Amino acid sequence: MSTALVPVDQVERMALAVAKSGLFGVKTPDQAMALMLIAQAEGLHPAIAARDYHVINGRPTLKADAMMARFQTAGGSVRWGEYTDKRVVGTFSHPQGGSVEIEWTLDMAITAGLTKNPTWKSYPRQMLRARCISEGIRTVFPGVVVGTYTPEEAEDMDPQQNQPAALRDMGPVLEVADFGSVMRQIDAAQTIDALNALRPAIRTLDRDARDEANDAAKVRAGQIRAAQAPVETLEANDEPI
Repeated sequence: MSTALVPVDQVERMALAVAKSGLFGVKTPDQAMALMLIAQAEGLHPAIAARDYHVINGRPTLKADAMMARFQTAGGSVRWGEYTDKRVVGTFSHPQGGSVEIEWTLDMAITAGLTKNPTWKSYPRQMLRARCISEGIRTVFPGVVVGTYTPEEAEDMDPQQNQPAALRDMGPVLEVADFGSVMRQIDAAQTIDALNALRPAIRTLDRDARDEANDAAKVRAGQIRAAQAPVETLEANDEPI
């Protein structure tokens, strides 16, 4: 059942709170906002994005348990066969996609070069299970996971792998700036260049805080220019005051 649409300004506030929390692998309000809009487009409350999704290596990922829950809600089923640290086998079935047996072994993971991730050494069975879930669901009913990976899959990927050039060239993702720190740096700025250097940090703030910081920067810029005016006049006239 779909939920009522949440106004964009409320989604923005939720996205900021999630980003500032440091949870779920979300590093910026923009990332949180994107995941929340995906959830809303699927008829879910935006906060569900924080529960079900993670951002791993810059990719939106759906937790294996959430992926399985969606598959079962859509009429799918799974029967587990062997379930050990060396081998996991599951049979996935759906009325629209038939049935398939998916096997993942530790030897397969080693051959694929996946076990460099230390999580494989601590939780091999869970990692094999996540691989089975993702492959099995994609095979018999891909509609419930289109465009997403499990966190376990994303952790095994190179952060730059398969990303469009435009995304690779964007550089590192900025952390969410602290509003108080930004305001103090604006007050302490002694040059226009110092104020301009704060622009990237200001852009990570939520809308209200961003507007306030921009207004403060404009005021400070006026003060800096006013303080420099007598020097500029002296240089132009080449006469003492």
